[in-house]
Amino acid sequence: MCRLQTALIDDIHEIKGIPFPAHISFRQLLVTGPPGAGKSTLIRALGGWSEEGYIDLTYNKWWAAQSLSLRPREIHLGFPFKGFEEALSVFDKAWIEASPPPDLELGRIRVPPKKRFFFSVNWHKRYAFEFLLPPVETVYRQRKERARIGTHPVDKDVTREQVENQAIVFERVAHYLQQHGLSVYVREGTDAPPRRIVGLE
Repeated sequence: MCRLQTALIDDIHEIKGIPFPAHISFRQLLVTGPPGAGKSTLIRALGGWSEEGYIDLTYNKWWAAQSLSLRPREIHLGFPFKGFEEALSVFDKAWIEASPPPDLELGRIRVPPKKRFFFSVNWHKRYAFEFLLPPVETVYRQRKERARIGTHPVDKDVTREQVENQAIVFERVAHYLQQHGLSVYVREGTDAPPRRIVGLE
């Protein structure tokens, strides 16, 4: 079981009435998280790009993808898992039907290079990743309600265990990206304040 240890960020400012880390600008924001976390709700509140982007974290130079040029935006992530040559999202059929859930291969995640020259792009500073990670029970309840209404096919047959396993994947990747120098923080709900990652339990 992977659980992030987080702490409130003291130095914040508001963007359209929503608190963000003070060092984060509007045009840096990439919002991600498991299904049902509230990504679309947050992007709409910010007036960002509603079209969802997809980034395969195993792909070389994913950080230069055209889909990331318009920000803030919601992005779905493709992750490397043992036994799978290609990256999977946590709502892909192959991931959902795997039992037990496949293990992450974090070493296959490509990390942007550090800035080396004056005129080179500082990829570590270009993006700020917000990982929207509400409590598992909250996400499960919201997804069960969406399944009842039938608005999101991804919620069909959702289980609490599936929601928890999806959250664990995002927690581990958030920690990994932060440890490799990217700007990463966590929010536990669309109405919650931003939090910094201090470790893993």
